[in-house]
Amino acid sequence: MASQMMEALELLCQEKHIDQLYLIDRLEQSLAKSYADIMHLPFGARVTIDRATGNVYVYELVPKGEEDENGDYAEFDEVDVTPADTSRIAAQHAKAEIRQIVRNAAREQIYQEFSQRVGDIITGTVLQTTPDFTIIKIREGVEAELPHFDQRRHPEEMNERPAGERYMHNQRVKAIIIGVRDPNAAQPTVRGERQRPSIVVSRTHPDLLRRLFELEVPEVYDGIVEVRSVARESGVRSKVAVSSNDDHLDPVGACVGPKGSRVRTVVSELRGERVDVVLWSDDPAKCVSAALSPARVSRVIVDVEDNYATVVVPDDQLSLAIGKEGQNARLAARLTGMHIDIKNESMAAGILREVPQATVEDSLIDDEEAHRCEYVGASGIQCRNMARPGSRFCGVHENMDSVEVSDDPDSLI
Repeated sequence: MASQMMEALELLCQEKHIDQLYLIDRLEQSLAKSYADIMHLPFGARVTIDRATGNVYVYELVPKGEEDENGDYAEFDEVDVTPADTSRIAAQHAKAEIRQIVRNAAREQIYQEFSQRVGDIITGTVLQTTPDFTIIKIREGVEAELPHFDQRRHPEEMNERPAGERYMHNQRVKAIIIGVRDPNAAQPTVRGERQRPSIVVSRTHPDLLRRLFELEVPEVYDGIVEVRSVARESGVRSKVAVSSNDDHLDPVGACVGPKGSRVRTVVSELRGERVDVVLWSDDPAKCVSAALSPARVSRVIVDVEDNYATVVVPDDQLSLAIGKEGQNARLAARLTGMHIDIKNESMAAGILREVPQATVEDSLIDDEEAHRCEYVGASGIQCRNMARPGSRFCGVHENMDSVEVSDDPDSLI
């Protein structure tokens, strides 16, 4: 019986990729607690399993010496109290314990492996979809969770599924690892479901776009082309700013690929999400101008101290620069990290002054307070336009027509 148990343990460890000595050590600890209860041993027991034969030995812990002020003993003698049917009892008891130990060991191994891979992209197949999350199989015995909780019912949970995406059984999907839960911590359950996988993945995270370009563009993978910034409204539209470490290589062309083949593959993986690839520049004005693509920009005036950019576009480009519901301007603000105020040339006529192009940025910043429009909106924010000559107000507010200006890039007008 004992040798059969050891053979079964060995086969199980090989199948589950678990260290056999680790499993036996955990089994000894578990059996020690059980035998202490079964044999009514007041100070506990120690159990050893012969690694070769599988024989089980039980030792009663008997205190020696004087107890300390807390009623504890520093040393114990061990008395052999191994019962005659110890192997049978151990085999019966071991079944449930081994199952639990195997599950815990497998979860610990998964945690140790994937906690080092946060930020990596994975490819898996859909196993199960519930109203709150999708289970994705990464490989045999390893699953990940793609949460898409209803924020009204579960405000503390995440939503990592782009709007409009639905998944079918056995469908292959790519996602990025955003977290790995500690298997020793309490695991949440939803609607009485079984314990959720410890690996959490996302298809809305901006870094998914970075990893997809690494897969599709060799120059990005090799570090010749660098993805400098990503702004994303998942499922709808994204902007990616790239630069090149090689002066002879066009980074935008490398990412777009021949006839758009590379970026088209990325768009296909994102289920039709529109992706704009623009050129990054260390010059804030050029960077903002490129970020507002496909709109044509006439002029960009940057206030470096306030991280604020006033952008002037032709009259027929204003709606394109702002985008539907402010989307293009909002993504440009996130991509550059700047507050962006967009005006057409008619609105900006009062702030553009006849100074050389090379000094327009410094001149407007230095002279701002002396000539700034005095209009203050309902939110209490003063207009950032320059006052017209001989007036206290800019051309927009000269007749007290109110246009509120916000410092929030998500509420651009």
